[in-house]
Amino acid sequence: MSSASGTGQVHHILFLCLGNICRSPAAEGIFKAYVDELGVADSYKIDSAGTGDYHLGKSPDARMLAACKTRGYELTSRGRQVEPADFERFDHIIAMDRRNVENVLLLEPTAEQRKKMKLLSDFLGDDSRTDVPDPYHGGEDGFYFVIDMIKAACPEIDRRIRTPF
Repeated sequence: MSSASGTGQVHHILFLCLGNICRSPAAEGIFKAYVDELGVADSYKIDSAGTGDYHLGKSPDARMLAACKTRGYELTSRGRQVEPADFERFDHIIAMDRRNVENVLLLEPTAEQRKKMKLLSDFLGDDSRTDVPDPYHGGEDGFYFVIDMIKAACPEIDRRIRTPF
């Protein structure tokens, strides 16, 4: 199947956070909705994972599910832990914060594989926070703040991936 981007290339993206129940499944679901709305969903394979093994096989956090639902996003992923093979399977690994990057570097990716890693904030303006804050131990507003950050990054993620400079 040819992609909507005209190249036929499918870009494999992995969103990464700590437990894979709040930020990264939200990023997966929001980015899927974004590219679907653009009509370029066939240009992407999108997944999420956590650096920890705290929530393997579990659905996203109920508070994130509820916040995403109110914004029109559906989250369907199950918690999984990042593994060394992910560096081969994915073209782009987008971490929610610097701690996630430090944790995944413990898997000892090659220099070439490390080039695949970015922070979500790399796709936001210069005045953006460096890290997407983990809303797990906070209030409801934190979940909406994370959703807004992810949504704001989607256009630039898509632009840079489908039309690299």
